[in-house]
Amino acid sequence: MDERETQVAAAETLRARAPLEFLQLFYPFHYRVGFATEAALSSGAISRQQTVILWLIHSEGVDGRSMRRKDIEASITTWFDVTSSAISKAIRQMAQPEPGLVSIDEDPTSGREKVVTLTPRGERFLAAMIGNGVAHIAKLIAPLSDDEIAQGLNFLARVSEISAGLD
Repeated sequence: MDERETQVAAAETLRARAPLEFLQLFYPFHYRVGFATEAALSSGAISRQQTVILWLIHSEGVDGRSMRRKDIEASITTWFDVTSSAISKAIRQMAQPEPGLVSIDEDPTSGREKVVTLTPRGERFLAAMIGNGVAHIAKLIAPLSDDEIAQGLNFLARVSEISAGLD
């Protein structure tokens, strides 16, 4: 077997065993890295679901500030086994004077639907939340080389892109 054939055989072996190896890494990554990142984002001040709600508004909302309640629910229920009433409760808690992170208003396009909007306090909280997340991730990647960081970013971006196409 020449060098090229050896490389092809090695690549085929890697491709064959990679799904199991990825699966074995998934739960440690999901629970250790994912949950620790969620904890860093929330700083213990809000729940996991509330953290996700704020992140959704930031990443998918109109101008990163507001989002229809039903769109929040549609996204969250794909990630968590949570009821519509639990989502409403989480949003209402964030709309209370303390912590006062969001307001809940009638959707101008539908009298039955609500729009959840970050308050100025919510915008400051979200900025601090992102800062906490960035600091947490910076600690995780500090031991990595620039090449490892670039490869990791590329891998996660591609997997996210592929995963979105499977929905």
